[in-house]
Amino acid sequence: MFVIIVGGGKTGSQLAALLLNEGYEVKIVEDRPPVLERLKQELPQDAVVAGDGSSPGVLETAGINRAQVLAAVTGDDEANLVITTLARFEFNVPRTIARVNNPKNAWLFNPEMGVDVALNQADLMAHLIAEEMSLGDMMTLLKLRKGQYSLVEEKVHPASLVVGKALRDLSLPDECVFAAIIRKGQLIIPRGDTVLQPADEVLAVVHAAQLAEMAAVLGPAG
Repeated sequence: MFVIIVGGGKTGSQLAALLLNEGYEVKIVEDRPPVLERLKQELPQDAVVAGDGSSPGVLETAGINRAQVLAAVTGDDEANLVITTLARFEFNVPRTIARVNNPKNAWLFNPEMGVDVALNQADLMAHLIAEEMSLGDMMTLLKLRKGQYSLVEEKVHPASLVVGKALRDLSLPDECVFAAIIRKGQLIIPRGDTVLQPADEVLAVVHAAQLAEMAAVLGPAG
């Protein structure tokens, strides 16, 4: 897959390094000289394109005509919108992702503006912190469907009412499914007759609105 990243700050450079390590073809576009120097030290030089990412000519130099994904992650919301609009409507890039710096601007980042996925960093961080405050030992491993669902991990508390019960007898939230159980380092595929034991590590996919209910099921009674 060929990905163009516009914006070489910490977010853009980290994303580029991650994708390159995964074997993706990547071009990262940046116009600030000090940042360009840093990028050329951190990344392969042929992955770095100097120029203004909101310029159609610079995007063409980066290879946008064959790009499958464009991520606009600059620190300027207006620039990110211009870049995704160009990518979608001028160059027909199949997938566009934009960083939202100011949460008040989030309403602008929509398909009509050429944005498939808007990543509102402040909002995502706030929600993650709130989850950690309210969900005890539950750990969020992955967000799915723009945060609508989460893959979470939690240990069965020794005083939980589910200890010794088969999965078929549990009252789980409607939009929750156990994906795996790790017991003493061994992976167990959950089945109806699987009986939960204290300290079992449960991996589950659950709707965001039911995370607290899920935590209560595996937590201590009362």
